Amino acid sequence: MPVEPIDVWTDGAAESAEVVDRLLVRVAAGDQAAFGELYDVAAARVFGVVLRLVIDRSQAEEVAQEVFLEIWQSAGAFDPNRGRAIGWIMTVAKRRAIDRIRSAQAARDRDLRVGLADYHVTDDVADVAETLVESERVAGAMERLPEAQRQAIGLAYDGGLTHTEIAGLLGVPVGTVKTRLRDGMIRLRRELGVRA
Repeated sequence: MPVEPIDVWTDGAAESAEVVDRLLVRVAAGDQAAFGELYDVAAARVFGVVLRLVIDRSQAEEVAQEVFLEIWQSAGAFDPNRGRAIGWIMTVAKRRAIDRIRSAQAARDRDLRVGLADYHVTDDVADVAETLVESERVAGAMERLPEAQRQAIGLAYDGGLTHTEIAGLLGVPVGTVKTRLRDGMIRLRRELGVRA
């Protein structure tokens, strides 16, 4: 039975999040129709998250397609006991985007080492490199957070969701979301050596 396209990113979306959970379980079982429905539901948000990280639109389109290929191939790895499908999908998207950034950086480094490219470091390139290094530090610190905090921060900052939207998706009170965000940010600052 086809599911109507839904907006899982708006207030009162707990039921919609459950639909996405069920779709991902069906995808894990090899249900192609469920995969199409999941794509319809999540493609725009996945693309937005990826585009914010890789910046280049054509690269973001490629990465978004890679995300959905990975979802199809590894949907069985999703554990509904550890969080919502939406959070898992956004984590896949973020990791794929970071992998693309690292790959691009490695290619640039390789070109520089072997002299294949005329490479002139400018302030812009130095700023981008510094941003990439900082992004990797933050990603590493995020991995060390407890799952609940990492998921809340990811949905808020990478997914662009409000506290209310996150609460609806995770099925927890707004106060719990705020606590997870606050505690997670405190822990991130500590991990990164940033003073409040």
